[in-house]
Amino acid sequence: MPKGYVKFEVPKELSDKVLQLVEVSKNTGKIKRGTNETTKAVERGQGQLVVIANDVDPEEIVMHLPPLCEEKNVPYIFVPSKQELGRSAGIDVAAAAVAILDPGEGKELLKDILNSLEKIKKQ
Repeated sequence: MPKGYVKFEVPKELSDKVLQLVEVSKNTGKIKRGTNETTKAVERGQGQLVVIANDVDPEEIVMHLPPLCEEKNVPYIFVPSKQELGRSAGIDVAAAAVAILDPGEGKELLKDILNSLEKIKKQ
């Protein structure tokens, strides 16, 4: 059953691209790891994309992020696993959320993801 904060379903191939973008951005750009760092980045208007894990428990940890992103006009997307998100972000523990501040060499991948995200949200 999807969590209350998950506003739309993301296809597996798109979530795989998102995790790839997180990894590329970590290596060649700039990311913020964790809910607190992500929240601060969004509040400052720095995030180009916020990635939120679907399996966060308790869900209150990340529940504030989708409305905050909408308020600040920062796109956000969901991935299935906080473990995978943490691994892609370069840490050995789970990450509930990650903000991509600079995609580095992943600029084209980010554009592709944002286009796909628009199509999903229109459905």
